[in-house]
Amino acid sequence: MGRHFGDLAKVRHVITYSLSPFEQKAFANYFSKGIPNVWRRFTSSFFKVAPPMILTYLIYSWGSMTHEQGKKKNPADYANDE
Repeated sequence: MGRHFGDLAKVRHVITYSLSPFEQKAFANYFSKGIPNVWRRFTSSFFKVAPPMILTYLIYSWGSMTHEQGKKKNPADYANDE
């Protein structure tokens, strides 16, 4: 009937190694290497990501404020109406 999905091609000279999940340590070096690595990665990318986001927020808030002011009526235009 044809080949099954796992037997579509024969791969030679490839060695794979695996370790049972029961033999691994789930939180190995979590405090000694994990948290300092997260801090290092955060500080290295913060100054690349934060300025455009802050600028975008400031432009958006300025635009929203200007739009709200533009929607208001000027009371001086209607001072002489009865």
